[in-house]
Amino acid sequence: MAGSTELSKHERAWENLTLTYLTLQRARQLELAKVGLTVPQRRVLHYLKTSEEALTPMKLARRMKQQPHTVSQLVHRMESRGLVKTTRDLERKNLVRVSLTKKGQEAFKRQHSEKSVRSATSCLSEKELDLLNATCKKLHARGVELIRQLRPDAYGEPIQLL
Repeated sequence: MAGSTELSKHERAWENLTLTYLTLQRARQLELAKVGLTVPQRRVLHYLKTSEEALTPMKLARRMKQQPHTVSQLVHRMESRGLVKTTRDLERKNLVRVSLTKKGQEAFKRQHSEKSVRSATSCLSEKELDLLNATCKKLHARGVELIRQLRPDAYGEPIQLL
């Protein structure tokens, strides 16, 4: 059928996946706004809190799959709010380390206690959860493969899904 606007199964699945992501992301934005954070700020707090090594803005950018200048600006805004602090490396003066402040740790705890959106999957059975996790891992791997094909220098290590 020439000119047909009917979606294929793959296109319909893509649209459903996108709509679901956008809906849950918006719900998370609203939930985080209650504790005074944005989604990117929460991600910075998460990586700083869970990292076993000191992080530089460049390492944060790699983990967040963001451009370094974007993360540097984000860190600067968070530092002005007192959520993080930057310090020059004592041995390598050109390196800056980013760390959580007490206020940042408190913000991390507050956002972590907001669980209603993160528990959206509670409507799924154990079998459905296992299938969702397996499907997400498969789609993630395919996405990383596509990114590397389209822009080989775009990302170093892929994000590890839980």
